[in-house]
Amino acid sequence: MTKFSTKTLSLMALLIALEVVLSRFLSISAWNVKIGFSFVPVVIAAILLGPLQAGLVGALSDFIGAILFPIGAYFPGFTLTAFLTGAVFGLFLHKRQDGLRSLGAVGVNQFVLSLFLNSFWISLLYGAPYVPLLATRLIQSVVLGTVQLLSIPLIAKALRQIGRRAAA
Repeated sequence: MTKFSTKTLSLMALLIALEVVLSRFLSISAWNVKIGFSFVPVVIAAILLGPLQAGLVGALSDFIGAILFPIGAYFPGFTLTAFLTGAVFGLFLHKRQDGLRSLGAVGVNQFVLSLFLNSFWISLLYGAPYVPLLATRLIQSVVLGTVQLLSIPLIAKALRQIGRRAAA
């Protein structure tokens, strides 16, 4: 069984709070499209803590954000996707953050989880036809995928510099 230290729990709580703020207040949202930087705390959790913790940061921030600041009805499918998103980032980025790993993490998250799975949840919830929904959400996946691919190396570099300063 995985144990969480006080330091890990504190960092996760801080990242959850940051993700809720970025997701609910600093993102561009429509009923089927959302663009913003709410992935950053999840990527930080993935790099520093690993897949389970990053998955929990994603899932808990989705749940807490949906309860405290609802955009629509709470649906657990989105929380599942949020957990899987964090876990995928953690699986790809926890040990190393090279270009190929970043591409893999972003590819799985944007084109499997966000595009296909979240589109399925939206289709299920709102009765929107699945295939036309994919077309509109494809633009979101391409834009966010590009932003994530450009951001992950910067986040990793910043975390390394912070780690060096903390060790000094």
